[in-house]
Amino acid sequence: MTTETSPEMAEVVPGPNTQKAFRDALGRFATGVTVVTTHSEIGPLGITANSFASVSLDPPLVLWSPAKHSRRYHAFAEATDFAIHVIGEEQAEIASRFSRNGTAFDGCDWAPSDRGVPLLNGCLARFECSTVTTHDGGDHRIVIARVLRATWRDGAPLVFSQGQMGRFALPDDAD
Repeated sequence: MTTETSPEMAEVVPGPNTQKAFRDALGRFATGVTVVTTHSEIGPLGITANSFASVSLDPPLVLWSPAKHSRRYHAFAEATDFAIHVIGEEQAEIASRFSRNGTAFDGCDWAPSDRGVPLLNGCLARFECSTVTTHDGGDHRIVIARVLRATWRDGAPLVFSQGQMGRFALPDDAD
């Protein structure tokens, strides 16, 4: 058995006094960046989220998890219809604007769906969804939804890791 030298590892026991360190550990897992949109009492509403995952192909199910401390939480936790937009690397400004302001649709290319959900055009992928069920998830709500329609285009995703958004770099082609 060969022992290799590894970098110094930090360690944390998750708890109320170690939330930042635990979040730092979770941040080592790179995710894609999405903007979730719905129609609300105040009109079109959006939120940037990285808590998106596929659940099932048959039936077509996805999930995402809005944070309970968000001012937009109730609108999304109670939404029956919404859309999840996977953001391309050249669309970082869209992700940034919806992380700060849920009504930041001015200047965005969007249109309402036949169900009234705001649909952002030009995203890397878009999933039009209808809520199937929700579950308590600690300081988040887990929303499981059926995908009614999916659209996509070629391109590179915007990636979130360690508190920052950036691009995914493919390795150089080896000849």
